[in-house]
Amino acid sequence: MARLLVVHHSPSSSMSALTQAVLAGAQDESIEGVEVLDRPALEASAEDVLAADGILLGTPANFGYMSGALKHFFDSTFLQVGGALGDDGSGAPDDGGRETIPFGLYVHGRYDVTGAVRAVTSIVGALPWRQAADVLECLGDVADEDRDRAYELGGTLAALLMP
Repeated sequence: MARLLVVHHSPSSSMSALTQAVLAGAQDESIEGVEVLDRPALEASAEDVLAADGILLGTPANFGYMSGALKHFFDSTFLQVGGALGDDGSGAPDDGGRETIPFGLYVHGRYDVTGAVRAVTSIVGALPWRQAADVLECLGDVADEDRDRAYELGGTLAALLMP
């Protein structure tokens, strides 16, 4: 059975609403043969990532950056899950020679999510992952439309993994 890992930091009602919608979409009744693993970012491990066939990441935008919890997830798993470093110690872009898995990203912010999206995508660019859906960017209060887009994001990533 394929496995979709959802790694998120959902400390607010807004992030929680988006995460619940992502999980619901990934577990839609039309999705078959996909196990969905829900992991808070501070609990997700390299083993979780290595056992996953696809990954969904969720973070609030805090002070123009991803949450500290999601940053901790990357810090504690990066090299174990195939992250590539350049000679200067920075993340090296994937050269296309490694097998990749699909990932998606959703970000919520009060006013701006640009820095958080940029930070996550730059780290992910050095991992054997490929972006499989547009980034879901939500600003301000979470509306029904945002929940619908989050549901669709979860469903899209899960559907990509169906046998």
